[in-house]
Amino acid sequence: MTARPNKTRERILTVSLAMFNEQGEPNVTTNHIADELEISPGNLYYHFRNKDDIVEHLFERYEAQMDQAMLAPEDRAPELEDIWLQLHLVFECIWEYRFLYRDLVDLLLRSRKLKMRFARILKRAHESIVEVCQGLVETGVLKASRVEIEALAYNIAMATTFWLNFEQIRPQLTTRTEPELGRGIYQVMMLLAPFLRDGERQHLNHLAEDYLR
Repeated sequence: MTARPNKTRERILTVSLAMFNEQGEPNVTTNHIADELEISPGNLYYHFRNKDDIVEHLFERYEAQMDQAMLAPEDRAPELEDIWLQLHLVFECIWEYRFLYRDLVDLLLRSRKLKMRFARILKRAHESIVEVCQGLVETGVLKASRVEIEALAYNIAMATTFWLNFEQIRPQLTTRTEPELGRGIYQVMMLLAPFLRDGERQHLNHLAEDYLR
């Protein structure tokens, strides 16, 4: 029985994402994807014009997931745990679409459209971090000026964006083959520590225990 077009399209995206993540997007061609799916290249081109078209559709999914991850609480004041949760969701999204980050510069140089969309994500991330941190200042959790919050948001966005690249090149102290998401989250949260009041800093250290085991 012939697979329905929408089912084949979904399989192409799923397999492409797995291959891009495992092998690196530059090393995967549409022929490789078609071979993995056991379909003809013509069948693949029926659903997607080329590999860049596949990448753009995967980016759309990544973008939607990232937007959800960066939502700040609307019905109450933000808490320290909200930043943990946001970072959890963001780091999980980065790992799910890690090929984008591992080949980020090349991808963005190839596509002005993706460059503009990624810039929007960075802007959205900066605004979300500023919003949450400003809320923490208002509730007395954080002590920081507006200028310090802006710089903190910039540093958090920068560290998060290039975390995977750093993990790829730093000396490994263990035999693990995959980066520890918890360690990345912990490192980003430590950027907040100097701005936390004493009680909240202790709370942060308590929250961090699970990430350092």
